[in-house]
Amino acid sequence: MAEQIMSLDPQGERIAGVIRKTYDMLLDGQHTGRYRWSQLYKTEKTYFGTLVEINLQREFSFADGQAMDFAICGVDVDCKFSQDKARWMIPPEAMDHLLLGLWANDDLGKWSAGLVRVRPEHLTAGKGNRDSKRNLSAEGRNAIHWLFQDRPLPENILLRLPPADVDKIFNCSRHGTKRVDMLFRLAQKRPVRRAVVATVAQQDDYMKRVRGNGGSRSSLQPEGIVILGQYSSHGVIAEELGLPVPGSGEFVSVRLASYTDRHKGAPSVVLDGRRWVVATSEDPVEMAPVLPDVRK
Repeated sequence: MAEQIMSLDPQGERIAGVIRKTYDMLLDGQHTGRYRWSQLYKTEKTYFGTLVEINLQREFSFADGQAMDFAICGVDVDCKFSQDKARWMIPPEAMDHLLLGLWANDDLGKWSAGLVRVRPEHLTAGKGNRDSKRNLSAEGRNAIHWLFQDRPLPENILLRLPPADVDKIFNCSRHGTKRVDMLFRLAQKRPVRRAVVATVAQQDDYMKRVRGNGGSRSSLQPEGIVILGQYSSHGVIAEELGLPVPGSGEFVSVRLASYTDRHKGAPSVVLDGRRWVVATSEDPVEMAPVLPDVRK
């Protein structure tokens, strides 16, 4: 079973993406402005396990299980999530079945996934809770075969910025466009996911707030700030400047400065017929170049 899962997701990127997607779905930042676990209602937190199970099955096209949540290579698997690592609530009907246990913590930016066979000796003594669900015992936790442990979760940048910056982003204006501008001013040189833009903009057409022709790419240009996206040409620019390369649905903003003799040896790139470097506090603000917006 472990080999099959690892063959489908050798680096754990797909499982990590499912967990990230589940957080984003429950937070629903576009409509609520929420961005952290503590802002969810208790019932929403309880639903996380069910939703991550559904999203995992969809991502990997697992078949329905005969008795458990889904089947992998014809073997029934019970899927469980817990906010506390390895503290999954295991029902009596899972006895002798394989358990795929997931853990994640968005505040810590980490996640884990492991397999364990549910056996009597792997469970705590007693009748458990009112549904007769029990936790893994110490022996059971030692029996977990960790597929991925303490891996980085796709980043929620709003949890990584200084709280004062986050307050500034959300409180700078009642207009979503202005808030998105502030996001890209304060979160430079770091990947910003589309879901974060939606949370800050809180508008149906939130992607319009990033583009040129009235979006942040236009309004921040006089400040020397460019916003790189998932275009392949933008990825080349990011690499040449030593910046994170934006992945699917990601953006990276940065202030640029014209290359001078003072910048000798610094990573640089030619845009609009001129050579540019990542600006420092010593560089004056100047109009940013226009980025190529075609995939090459």
